[in-house]
Amino acid sequence: MKIICIGRNYTDHIEELKNEKPTDPVIFIKPDSSVLKNGHDFYIPDFSDDVHYEVEVLVKINKVGKFIEQKFAHKYYEEVGLGIDFTARDVQAKLKEKGLPWEKAKGFDGASVIGKWIDKTKLPSINNIDFSLIKNEEVAQNANTSLMLWKVDELISYISTYFTLKIGDIIFTGTPAGVGKVVSNDKLEGFLNQQKMFSIKVK
Repeated sequence: MKIICIGRNYTDHIEELKNEKPTDPVIFIKPDSSVLKNGHDFYIPDFSDDVHYEVEVLVKINKVGKFIEQKFAHKYYEEVGLGIDFTARDVQAKLKEKGLPWEKAKGFDGASVIGKWIDKTKLPSINNIDFSLIKNEEVAQNANTSLMLWKVDELISYISTYFTLKIGDIIFTGTPAGVGKVVSNDKLEGFLNQQKMFSIKVK
C-alpha cells in the first residue's frame, strides 16, 4: 500500500503559506510506516518544534489501474475517508530552501492519520462534501471538496499517468486553509458531513 498525497489543491491554503499556484497537481508519497490509526495518540517527533495538522479528504483505491481516463476514474474507489497529513513545517522549510525532497517533513512515523471509511454511495457527490477539523472543541479547518483545484476523478487520472494504482492505495486530496501547530495535550477530531471520522490526542 502506498499513500499518494496532493499538495496545493486549495487556493486559500496556497495563499496562506504564500506558495506559488501550481499548473499541475503537486504529488508526493508517504511510506506505509507513517500511518497512525484512528484513536491512537500522535507523538510530536523530537526533530521538530513546529508540527502542523492538515485535514484532508481521502479515497481508497479498489482495483489496479494505469492511464485511467477521467470518465472512468469513479470506478476505482468505493470508500471515502478523512485524515491528517502531519507536517514538520520547520523541517520542510529548510528542505524547500535547498530544493530538496519533503519526505523527512511529511513521511515520518505517525504523520498520516487515517480515520474511518464511508461508502461513497452514502454521501452526496464526491465534489460536494463538507469536512472539518476540530481542535480542542474549536473549528480549526472547515471546507468543501467543491473548492478543490483538481477534483478527485481528475487526480486519479493524473496520478495514474505516473504511478500504477493498486488495491489499498490511499490518496490524500489536499488541505484547505487553517493549518496550524499542534502542542502536547491537543485533541483533534475530524468530521465528514457532520460524521466523526477520527479522534486523536497529541502527546
